[in-house]
Amino acid sequence: MQFVFLLRSDEEDYQQAMGTPARAQKSLQAWVAWIKELEAQGQLKNPGIPLERSGKTVRGKALAVTDGPFTEAKDIVLGFIVVEARDLAHAVEIAKGCPLAQGGGGVEIRPVMAANFEGAGT
Repeated sequence: MQFVFLLRSDEEDYQQAMGTPARAQKSLQAWVAWIKELEAQGQLKNPGIPLERSGKTVRGKALAVTDGPFTEAKDIVLGFIVVEARDLAHAVEIAKGCPLAQGGGGVEIRPVMAANFEGAGT
């Protein structure tokens, strides 16, 4: 099964990890080591991409636009990766190794749904 790990942090934890060049280098080294470990074990299916901490949200029938993707939450999604795991419990164990989680941030684990778009729009 594949799982998306949504990587979350609040501003305080982000600054703690990335606030100085030395801390940013240490964080980067921890990420590289974790990603390489996932690759070596055949668990990394997509390295995802990091996201900027700003953006817009479009919501509701009126299509209201608000600043930031995080207006209703104290934490923000910083990026995502996709991993392969036997089941949700295994995915949780993999997420426990995430440097972000170990540093006070969070990893939201979401199973990937099988989608069949054949014939869609025709």
